[in-house]
Amino acid sequence: MECRHCASPLEKPGDFCLVCREQNTEAIVLEAGRERATLTMLAGEDSDDPATADRDDPVLGETTITTTPEDGENEVVELRNFAGLIGDEIRRKRPEEVYAGGERDVIRAVREDIHYPCYRVDDAEPVDAVLERRGNRALDVVETPPAEKIGGSHTTLIGGRTGMQAIHTVADHPHVKKVIPGPIDAGGKGSQSGLRAKVTRADDGGNVRMLLRDGSSVQENRVVTTARDREMGEMIRDDLNEVLTDAEFQ
Repeated sequence: MECRHCASPLEKPGDFCLVCREQNTEAIVLEAGRERATLTMLAGEDSDDPATADRDDPVLGETTITTTPEDGENEVVELRNFAGLIGDEIRRKRPEEVYAGGERDVIRAVREDIHYPCYRVDDAEPVDAVLERRGNRALDVVETPPAEKIGGSHTTLIGGRTGMQAIHTVADHPHVKKVIPGPIDAGGKGSQSGLRAKVTRADDGGNVRMLLRDGSSVQENRVVTTARDREMGEMIRDDLNEVLTDAEFQ
């Protein structure tokens, strides 16, 4: 494949061009199995670029990575190495975002290895779903560190350090502007399952609520997002609940 900007040859489809220093892949769709992972590279949507105006197919190509799962003590190292190979392929593309579906253990390991926004997608046809999703959504990305997104008049969080980790997990999302902790209600029904977190349905402005539960205590925290309406807010809500699940808060 050639670079879509300067026509220099690329080693693999969608690679970042080291000649003109331009990005060819805007998004990657990862279909993660325990033995096999497929990465589909998607081009950007800038039809005003004369170098890409005549290329209607947004799919630049696919890359497949395989592994042989191990059992017992070797599984941790093998899974980490598998995620590292996937991460290497993602990094050489330098995408704006990654969409991932499939095995949670693999996705969790990949999330830990890369530093790109990563969203969950569970559709039967993930590439088609992502293309439709990207066409319907153009959300601002917030670069503020998670700790600086937390504010409000209530500074106490239930669950102590674990509660703060859950809040940081949500605040780290690139489409979250601010997390505002609310008052603690200690009159709820008791639970022995430890701290749990859940993000509730979006309001008309696209903002959501994050519920923290720890024993009989419940805390409702307001999450301000970059969404402009309920539909986009629901997409962010799904992403946040998937991230909380991967972090074992659900």
